[in-house]
Amino acid sequence: MPYPSARLQLSLAIAAGGVLGALARAGLERAFLWDGHSWPWPTFCVNVVGTLLLGFFVTRLQERLPPSTFRRPLLGTGFCGALTTFSTLQLELLQLVHHDRVAMALSYGLVSLAAGFAGCHLASALSRRARVL
Repeated sequence: MPYPSARLQLSLAIAAGGVLGALARAGLERAFLWDGHSWPWPTFCVNVVGTLLLGFFVTRLQERLPPSTFRRPLLGTGFCGALTTFSTLQLELLQLVHHDRVAMALSYGLVSLAAGFAGCHLASALSRRARVL
């Protein structure tokens, strides 16, 4: 178990990353509004970018850089966790179904899942091939 001050620092790192991720997400959501009937591009793009970043950060921080107590929770758990959102994806799926866009809802869910896995895998692979500076 980490000491109380280490736990507090870890919590602050996650919170700081979460604030930055949430602000980035809120800014993107305001810049690109969704009408509730078409493909939910804002959430889709944020989630794909978030999985790319998560794949890069986790691989880079775990395998390529010297160990750090706070970088991974700051960037992975905090920033990427707040930037991406599964709950909004679920609400958008329900809203599409409510508007009788069932085929779009199914494709949105499947494409989001596939793009997330592919993005995480691609970023992780690219991080492994990158030179250590």
